[in-house]
Amino acid sequence: MKRIIVDYQKLNEDILDLLVEKFPDGYDDSDIISFRNAKNEIVEAVEVRTDDTIYLVKVGVRLAQAMENYIEDDDDIATDDDSSVDFDEVKADDTDDDDND
Repeated sequence: MKRIIVDYQKLNEDILDLLVEKFPDGYDDSDIISFRNAKNEIVEAVEVRTDDTIYLVKVGVRLAQAMENYIEDDDDIATDDDSSVDFDEVKADDTDDDDND
């Protein structure tokens, strides 16, 4: 079985699916595995598995945010219709208004 350490920046959709499926409400301290890498640095990660691979995904604030954003994007797709609002455009418009005050 392969073991792969993955940084949040290199997460693909398949690994994000595994993370969200295993940790739908997020992960906590009991889910975190600590180990030393080849540089003798302490690494903290959560584990997700496929049939042939164990992924150790490095944890941190950015991983939690990536998972949350992925869940939100998935919800947007599931409920997408013609009446939906592009929040990125709204956010950009709001930012422009703030500059004019």
